[in-house]
Amino acid sequence: MAKRKFKLSEKASNELQGAYHNSTQGQARTRFQAVRLYGEGWAVPEIARLCGCSPSSLMEWCRTYRHEGIAGLVDQRKGGNHAKLSAMQIELLCELLHTYTPAQLFALDECVGDGGTWSVPDLARLVEQRCCVVYQSDNSYRTLLRKCGFTRQRPGHFYKSRSEQAVMDFEEALEKS
Repeated sequence: MAKRKFKLSEKASNELQGAYHNSTQGQARTRFQAVRLYGEGWAVPEIARLCGCSPSSLMEWCRTYRHEGIAGLVDQRKGGNHAKLSAMQIELLCELLHTYTPAQLFALDECVGDGGTWSVPDLARLVEQRCCVVYQSDNSYRTLLRKCGFTRQRPGHFYKSRSEQAVMDFEEALEKS
């Protein structure tokens, strides 16, 4: 059995414990605790069970701690999302969508449909012209429409087999009664 080379001094152990108590990040706290326990001589399977990590992750954290110190164990993720449009751009687009129809912003022959309602291709053209952004998926444009308070229009239900003459006769009978 190989002897463990990674040992923590009392000062380093106290620093890791202090970082553990002062941290609000759950993953960083787990790393601090795991490295401290490993450096104090605890068994790897026991540390893995207590901290809920794999032995390979534990070894990686110890390597990182040796090279970068406590700062290397802190979560490096930035957070946020990869939104292509800023909040101001979305607000501008919402205002345009509610104020104008596609026919008012583009030539009628360039609009999809009658130019009276917003469609994904019309919105894509508007976003590209005003914000210089092109999404890869139509779902992104649909999400943008939903953010702006638009809902999907569905055609009314009608029967293709219904006779117009029968409908007119029915309406005439209703008026007479």
